[in-house]
Amino acid sequence: MKLEKPVTGGGGGPALRHIAIVSDHASPLAAPGSIDCGGQNVYVAHLARELALAGYVVDIFTRRDALAQKQLVHWRENIRVINVPAGPAHYVPKEQMLPYIQAFARFVTRFARRQQARYDIVHANFFMSGMVAQHLKQLLGIPFVITFHALGHVRRLAQGAADAFPPARLRIESMLMRQADRIIAECAQDRLDMEQLYGAAPERIAVAPCGFDPEELWPVDAPEARTRLGLAQEKFIVLQLGRMVPRKGVDTVIQGVAMLRSRHGIDAELLVVGGDFDQRHGRDSPEMIRLRTLACQLGIGEHVRFTGQQPRSELRYFYGAADAFVTTPWYEPFGITPVEAMACARPVIGSEVGGIKSTVVDGLTGFLIPSRDPQAVAERLAVLHHDPLLARSMGNAGLRRAYEHYTWRAVAQQAAAIYASVLEETRHARADLSSI
Repeated sequence: MKLEKPVTGGGGGPALRHIAIVSDHASPLAAPGSIDCGGQNVYVAHLARELALAGYVVDIFTRRDALAQKQLVHWRENIRVINVPAGPAHYVPKEQMLPYIQAFARFVTRFARRQQARYDIVHANFFMSGMVAQHLKQLLGIPFVITFHALGHVRRLAQGAADAFPPARLRIESMLMRQADRIIAECAQDRLDMEQLYGAAPERIAVAPCGFDPEELWPVDAPEARTRLGLAQEKFIVLQLGRMVPRKGVDTVIQGVAMLRSRHGIDAELLVVGGDFDQRHGRDSPEMIRLRTLACQLGIGEHVRFTGQQPRSELRYFYGAADAFVTTPWYEPFGITPVEAMACARPVIGSEVGGIKSTVVDGLTGFLIPSRDPQAVAERLAVLHHDPLLARSMGNAGLRRAYEHYTWRAVAQQAAAIYASVLEETRHARADLSSI
């Protein structure tokens, strides 16, 4: 099913049709699970796809990070990806990208000026993309909305000195919250953080979550999934899936599974899906090495299977093979993987942080626990192991919740409505100015 056709403005105004999405470090074409490829990449890719299926024309601007990349890629019908030449043509950690954003903004402005059709609106993703959108607004008068995906203040509170972003990030985020035509929060906690930590005006914040694709993720019977992946049918299998960075708390899951085996006597296996391979040195990334070492130190090295990155087309089999999905980040602006696990009818054990507090209903679709608490992980997993009917009930409740609230089609409908509202307000403001 598709979205409604491109919306027209109230009072007979022109239709919203051409949308520019700016995603500085997160390309929709990147391989899922790499160090800077996570929820934002998935968000941008699926939002653009649903908008394009509805008839909108979408250009996605992201930074070129390889010499072989074409500058303009016709990705899907109605979607182009523009790999922006800003900074070196190789991977740069997002924490080090700020010096290249002015060049990024100048290129996008030149590109926009050359287009036959003007962009109706810009949707910025992350604070540096917001700087690009603000540049376009100043020079070309194009309104913009912004989804931050993560907030500097919250990151600082969670990571302390480990946060490698420059201090200027907090000032830039505050400026963007004043100047954006609309801020899109991904969950209630995200909105509250904006209001309390940045003083953002509540009336200028709209809440629209992330989602999942029903054509990509659906329940797969465990025996079928385990046969496909070469897993033992009789094991209690726990899944952790996502980026391998410290703040995701993968070490907590490993520790929890070790306790599940030693203290509860449950023959559990852990699948860890995602992670980077350091091509330059021919080895795992430092975080992957740390996690492998931890598993061995805890005596469960042979019971933890690190699969590396997997194609999105295969993820439903990993979710399907698991008895439970566990995610224990220190902080999480939204967290797409719990929704994906729910869409595959699996119970979720998640940290009581950020968007996970909104997606997982404690006691109904899974369990909410404190972050960095491996004992709580082990105890909740033991409950699910001893009560398969409860686990199945939680999985089915999660499935219903995912379809009711979190499909990408529904997310795109909300985004399109926000765009249309901004355009209507912009037209009214311009009409008022012209009448003075």
